[in-house]
Amino acid sequence: MTEKRLPLSSEELTKLANRTGTPFHIYDGKGIRENAERMMKAFSWSKGFINYFAVKALPNINILRLLKEAGFGADCSSGPELRLAAEAGIAPERIMFSSNDTADEEFKLAFDMGAIINLDDITHIDDVIRVCGRLPETLSFRYNPGKERTGNAIIGNPVEAKYGVTHSQVIDCYRIAKENGVKHFMLHTMVASNELNEDYIVETARMLFSLVNEIWEKTGIRIEQIDLGGGIGIPYRPEDTAISFEHLSSRIRELYAEMIERKELSPLRLSFECGRCITGPYGWLISKVRHVAHKYKDYVGLDASMADLMRPALYGAYHHITVIGKENAEKDHIYDVTGSLCENNDKFAIDRALPEIEKGDLIAIHDTGAHGHAMGFNYNAKLRHAEYLIKENGQIDCIRRSETYEDYIRTQLFQPVHVDLT
Repeated sequence: MTEKRLPLSSEELTKLANRTGTPFHIYDGKGIRENAERMMKAFSWSKGFINYFAVKALPNINILRLLKEAGFGADCSSGPELRLAAEAGIAPERIMFSSNDTADEEFKLAFDMGAIINLDDITHIDDVIRVCGRLPETLSFRYNPGKERTGNAIIGNPVEAKYGVTHSQVIDCYRIAKENGVKHFMLHTMVASNELNEDYIVETARMLFSLVNEIWEKTGIRIEQIDLGGGIGIPYRPEDTAISFEHLSSRIRELYAEMIERKELSPLRLSFECGRCITGPYGWLISKVRHVAHKYKDYVGLDASMADLMRPALYGAYHHITVIGKENAEKDHIYDVTGSLCENNDKFAIDRALPEIEKGDLIAIHDTGAHGHAMGFNYNAKLRHAEYLIKENGQIDCIRRSETYEDYIRTQLFQPVHVDLT
């Protein structure tokens, strides 16, 4: 079981909401830092261990700076994410660029800044050489095991995924890279998302350790670092249990001794690119009830919408809901909790048992610290809302202001620019 706590007392959250307006996302900085440090400590037996925080989970420079202080790097999937990580002060060699269908200018940016490039396809080798003039001295390849593994509902089965080089291609990838001057080799995979079965992560380590040995036997290339990807889930439901970094680490360490040290393939650095399990449990979306409607069902209408948190509408994902000030009240009413978009699937919960809700009540939606604000959008011309960070000294900082209409309209050209095709 997982306790679903609030980041502040009910009184403090109410006071904050009255002062700032709703909706907004709020994050527990102390919780995020301690969680990151716990992961670093758990895997400290692997010299040089690093978690490349998945920037896509929470792309806020203030969060990236906090995680940098905890020893993290950054996993980036686009040019703007690369620039954001660099601006946060993360050293280039601690930035991993894992992209797909990559633009030439993004390969060039990653190459020029000295980030680690993680190639998604064998044909991308030629793209990097064409764009950058040569391959970097350090290079990684993303591996797709195909039918060897099964995925889950969010990421899908590897054999159907667009990501990564196949088993039949991976040996050639490393041979070609070595022939083109690469001196330091890394190996990466990402085969699960939001996975709470520890065995799945351990088997991913086993798969990569085995592949490290195969690459050595067939090419003489020694892999210096493996990236186990992300995929470690969080307990969205109270009845779920989080994966223990410490227990997971001890099981992977046993495998390492058996499959790497015994075969004299060490040292082999370990890394992850976890985002969700680092910041996810330490974020909340705070929203106010605009309406309570009784139709064929009972509806609670919020001032937030799926533009603020799209996971429930996109995946049917569960996010726990607390009615602030009614934490201990009996959950004797059944509601659909909805937003204001002109879309019928704009729902945070369906047939959810909650206390009786009244207009003006405050709602806390839990576990929005990853893929919450980050996945927001402007459909119906909805403006993006603010983000707040509770610092370790208790101070609350606005780390992203709410959008204004002027922000929204700024990129629209009032006097259209004609494109001359002559």
